[in-house]
Amino acid sequence: MPLYEFQCKKCNETFTKKMSVKEMEKEKVLCPKCKSEDVKKVISGFYSVTSKKS
Repeated sequence: MPLYEFQCKKCNETFTKKMSVKEMEKEKVLCPKCKSEDVKKVISGFYSVTSKKS
């Protein structure tokens, strides 16, 4: 399941939430600090492991 990073526009809290792609499309994300729905998705880096086969 992917990790998504968000920032609350109300209290400026940055937080990470683990959710499926379907949940991401349908579910409202709440700030864990102030419970506001006014959050934006933040672009963050990621790490990927691949096989060494060609």
